[in-house]
Amino acid sequence: MAEGNLLTQEGKDQLEAELRYLETEKRAEIGERIKVAREFGDISENSEYDDAKNEQAQVESRIAEINRILADAVIVTASKRSTKINIGSTVTLDLNGVERVFTIVGAAESNVKGGKISNESAVGAAILGHKKGDEIDAVGPTGRELKIVIKKIER
Repeated sequence: MAEGNLLTQEGKDQLEAELRYLETEKRAEIGERIKVAREFGDISENSEYDDAKNEQAQVESRIAEINRILADAVIVTASKRSTKINIGSTVTLDLNGVERVFTIVGAAESNVKGGKISNESAVGAAILGHKKGDEIDAVGPTGRELKIVIKKIER
């Protein structure tokens, strides 16, 4: 498997959009908040100034993180001809009797609430390379036994 941060094209596009927003609009907004807060006078006891500076630090940290991810990004696409699960595949699983739909993505763009699980997660790693109809026994991150049946694979 390729080294670097594995991303789907959609994940790369989302990170680039977030980066543009943070570098332009968000930086300007925080700069304005800092300017206004300085006008309140003594910054040693100015909570508005402290809050704006903390948010500025968080934004700059996220910008640096996105730049690191994108610098090492390897774009992966699921083969349209493959019958096996790869990064970029959307799968319908029977997970301990509950039907769930996930897209397998690299760790940098995983978002369980958004239905995107990492290829490095317990479920993601267990199903990679498998095909429709396969039954897999795995252990979840909490040590719980998982019975997984692959119902459907989409690209």
